Amino acid sequence: MEAPAAATILLVDDEAPIQRMLEFPLKKDGYNVVVAGDGEEALEKFRAGKFDLVVLDIMMPKLDGLEVCKEIRAESNVPIVMLTARADEVDKVIGLELGADDYMTKPFSLREFRSRVKAALRRAGMSAETAPADRTIEAGNVVIDPGKRVVTVGGEAITLTFMEFEILMALASEPGRVLTREALLERVWGDSAYRDIRTVDVHIRHLREKIEPDASNPEYILTVRNVGYRFRDS
Repeated sequence: MEAPAAATILLVDDEAPIQRMLEFPLKKDGYNVVVAGDGEEALEKFRAGKFDLVVLDIMMPKLDGLEVCKEIRAESNVPIVMLTARADEVDKVIGLELGADDYMTKPFSLREFRSRVKAALRRAGMSAETAPADRTIEAGNVVIDPGKRVVTVGGEAITLTFMEFEILMALASEPGRVLTREALLERVWGDSAYRDIRTVDVHIRHLREKIEPDASNPEYILTVRNVGYRFRDS
C-alpha cells in the first residue's frame, strides 16, 4: 500500500535552507507540509493540528528535538523521524529511547529522505488497516490485543511506542520463529536500506524493559546469538 497522497507532515528544523530543501520534495510528492523553526513552535503546531508524520531535527533553539519528541510521544503514537547532525550514537540512541521510530544523520540524500518518509507513512497506514482485530495473543503474563493495540503485563496496561508494538507483534505472531535483524527491518520499517541494524537492538532493549520480569534475563523476547531474535514458543 502506498502512503496516502493527502498525508500531513510536520517538518521541524531551525535552519531555513534545510527546511526549504526538505519541504520542496515533500510537497512535490503530494504531501501537505507544515513547518516549524523551533521546538516550542513545533509543539504549538502539533497540538493545533492533525499530523500523519513528524520530521524532527534534534539541535534546535528554545526546546531541543529530544524534548519535543518526548512531549509528542506522551500524547500521540504518530510516527517520528529524527534528524541529527552529530556523528556519534548518543543522540540516536536517546531519540529511539524517547520513542522516535527512525533517525537520519546529516548529510543525507533527498532520495533517502523521501524513501524514509514514504516507508514511515506506509507502515502507519498498513498498521491501521490490517491489524487482526480478532486474535488476541497470550504468553505467560503478556497479553497482546492487536485490534486495540493494547499490551498488558500481569493485568497492567503498558505504553509501547509505535515501533515497539510492531516489533512485538512481528515476533509474537510467530512464536519460536527466529527473525534476523534484517528481516525485522524489512517487516517493521518497510525496508533495510540505509538503516543501521543496531536500531533493532535499541528497540528490543527498550521493549524488554517494559514486558520482561528481568530485562537482563528475558523470558519472552529471546536472543539467538549471531542470528536475531525470537518470541518464546508456547
